Amino acid sequence: MSSTFKKAEKLSSKKLIQELFSKGSSFYLYPFKVLVLPQSDKNQSPHQLLITVPKRNHKTAVARNRIKRQIREAYRLNKQLLDVDKTLLIAYIYTAKEVSDYHKLEKALISLLSKINQAYQS
Repeated sequence: MSSTFKKAEKLSSKKLIQELFSKGSSFYLYPFKVLVLPQSDKNQSPHQLLITVPKRNHKTAVARNRIKRQIREAYRLNKQLLDVDKTLLIAYIYTAKEVSDYHKLEKALISLLSKINQAYQS
């Protein structure tokens, strides 16, 4: 598996996002709230990812974009840890009020991926 973050991996369909937030199961692992929804469609092979950083906690767009870039990079480098047969829709919501450094984010994301793996192994 290549370590790139292609457009097909980005969750952008309003219909799918609505479905994820209404039907998806969620859990919390600091500093993330995670929503996961397994998809039955076989036409989309990669897992689709949505990253949000609330404006309520981080007022400047610079801070929000930096956090999103760091989360995307940590996911890109560690997505091979997610070896689930089903296609998953995943939303990462960054809930911390302070800006964490990259290493803390990456460590939290790795533990998230392993928790998702355990939950959705077939």
